[in-house]
Amino acid sequence: MGHVCVVGSFNVDHVWRVASLPQPGATLAGEYRSGAGGKGFNQAMAARRAGAETSFVCALGGDPGAQLARALCSADGIDLRDAECTLPTGTAGIYVDAQGRNSIVVGAGANAWLEPGFVTETLNSIAGIDVVLAQLESPADAVEEALWLGRQRGALTILNPAPANATVGGAQLELADILTPNETEFAALLGRHVGERINPNDVGSLDQSRLHALCRQLGHESTVIVTLGASGCFVSHADKQLRGDTSAYCRVSAEAVRTVDTTGAGDAFNGALAASLASQPQLPFNAHVRFASRYAGLSTEHEGAALAMPTLAEMAARFKTA
Repeated sequence: MGHVCVVGSFNVDHVWRVASLPQPGATLAGEYRSGAGGKGFNQAMAARRAGAETSFVCALGGDPGAQLARALCSADGIDLRDAECTLPTGTAGIYVDAQGRNSIVVGAGANAWLEPGFVTETLNSIAGIDVVLAQLESPADAVEEALWLGRQRGALTILNPAPANATVGGAQLELADILTPNETEFAALLGRHVGERINPNDVGSLDQSRLHALCRQLGHESTVIVTLGASGCFVSHADKQLRGDTSAYCRVSAEAVRTVDTTGAGDAFNGALAASLASQPQLPFNAHVRFASRYAGLSTEHEGAALAMPTLAEMAARFKTA
């Protein structure tokens, strides 16, 4: 069993299911529920349920949200390493429509308090880390420290540059062995770091050689995976680092699933990818991507985020070759 260390956010999610996503000035009737989320926690839960020993480094408030985080980590066997602060635990308001599409508003709360010093101290206290996975719902300096320290310790580093409106520094990009944007995030990164303007809706239809060239301009020596939802994903390697694949780029198709709720699907992909890379490093890279794509697809067949993450037993039952 490999070891994944996720550095990121925990939120208490407030979710409304509605017929259509709210428009300005509209008042809608919907069904409400609450639960655990945050990109960091979603990815930690996915990594753990996908078969990896998992540590989760975050910041929590001294409130019921923090108690929920501790209870859920304990129940799933996640090694929680939390910095407690006076701010409330992070929250998110999520609307999900009849097609499973979502709209999300996040209140950072304690997540904004995660400090580089705590990240350094904590990661140095965890033995045998194979993969460090981070996102951008935590302060940029804490994310950069996690990736830098992961590199120093010989771990594989993954940066999920989400959400799309987060600022991604050049140093963070350079410290990521693997970069995993979706179409919107990829377009935002190209505009910010390459000076290339592209409509996110056009990313999936680009010629593969053109998309590979754009990935190389952005990722330099990193492997870039552009996730494309129901259209699968695109993988682009640096020429000297194919990670066991036979081609510098390829398209991986999505599995046919019965989508109910896409909330957390990207997090499911990242957590499962990290778990597969940590646990079976001998496999070619596209096998890890295939596993992560199937895992993310299966996660959309259930409502919710963190607690919708499938187990390996569910994966084996749903996909006979998983």
